[in-house]
Formats: sequence, C-alpha cells, structure tokens
Amino acid sequence: TDAFWAAIRDALRARGIDAPQTLDHELSPQEAWERENLVLSQICNLPHRLTFADSVTLVAAPDLGLPDARPGTYYSVLVARAHDPRDELTAFDNSTIAINDPDSQSGWGAPSAAAALAGIGFASAVVTGAHTESARAVAEGRADLAGIDVATWRMIHRWDAFAADLRVIARTPPTPALSYITGGRADPEPYRAALTEALATLPSERRDILGLRGIVPADPAAYAALSVPPSPPA
Repeated sequence: TDAFWAAIRDALRARGIDAPQTLDHELSPQEAWERENLVLSQICNLPHRLTFADSVTLVAAPDLGLPDARPGTYYSVLVARAHDPRDELTAFDNSTIAINDPDSQSGWGAPSAAAALAGIGFASAVVTGAHTESARAVAEGRADLAGIDVATWRMIHRWDAFAADLRVIARTPPTPALSYITGGRADPEPYRAALTEALATLPSERRDILGLRGIVPADPAAYAALSVPPSPPA
C-alpha cells in the first residue's frame, strides 16, 4: 500500500496536485472523508451515498478481476465455520451475523440484501469493527456468519491461520466497489490518470498483493440505485 501511494503521489504531483509525502494513518476513515482538503481516499459505497455524495468527488473504482462481476464492482462472501453442517444461506435463518460496522455496504448492506433475497432474517448482530475481526468471530464461535468483502477475504484466506476454520457458503450480488474519492468538487480525470499510471508502475507481485487489476471510472448512478439497508438487529 505504501509503495502504491508513493507512485500515486508522484503521479499526482506531476499533474500539479499537491499530494502529501506519506499516507495519514492517524485519521479514521470518517475523519478523512470529512476533510475539505482530502487528496485521495477510498470509501465504502454505503457511507458515500448516505452522507458524503454531495461533499466529495467520485474519481474511480478498482477492477479486482473478479469472476461474475464487471470491473468496478465487487461482492461479499458469506463465511461460516468450516464444520457447520448448514450448507445454504437459507439454513441460517435467525442466526447471529458478525458485521464490521452498521454502515458498511460489504459487511452489512450486501449481506442483509442477500438474506432478504433468500427469505431469511438474522436474530442478532455482533459488531466487530473490522472485517478480519468479523471473520475471527465466526471462527471462534461468537457468530454464525459474516459478510466479508471479497478483496479482504482474499487477504484473510492468504495470511490468517484462522481462515482454515472457515468456508464460503454464499456470495452477495455485486455492488460498486470501494471507490477512490477526493474532497470537494474537482475534475476526476487527473486523479484517475494518476491512479492508472501508478498501478502500471507497480511490480506484478505488489499488484497481486493488493488484488488490483486496473482502474475504471466510477459510476455514480450505480450508487444511487442501491437501497438503504435496515438497521442490524441488536
């Protein structure tokens, strides 16, 4: 990520955009998205359409190279314990779901929509604060199911030992992926060009770690078309 940012920074500066030397690791995502001088960030599409659509500029979306999802979209995988006898999402009616945050599209919005399509509901929710912790909660038996965005699941599956105790039982319909944004109203083209150029300079092994295949224009209409999920159960 730091290598990707260094390349983005240089590409932005070459286009006359004042980009900081390093990423700001101190701010929470919410604090970053609220800053008028925000240079670049990624935002989940649920908080974007609920709160930030009028205060930031959509720049681009990542192409994650996913099967059955067009570039710029992604989906969540629904993971359960490896030895849970339930094989279908419909069998998890009245179960406990672990979610990273109630305003997460991938952690709650997409799983709740998938549950509604399956005709089921959840009895309770455990809010964990992070996708990795949601997956861990399922592996440790504190929840029955979790929705993990597929990019994060790739990393959990690759590097976290507890992933061996989990399996994917379903995936949600595709929605817009975490989009790149800049603060205020701006021309997205130089930012998008900088992202594309930066990604092209990364060695293939680093692109593989990030799970990035390309950068595509963001589609504002795709965000607006999504419904707001209900509040998760207590």
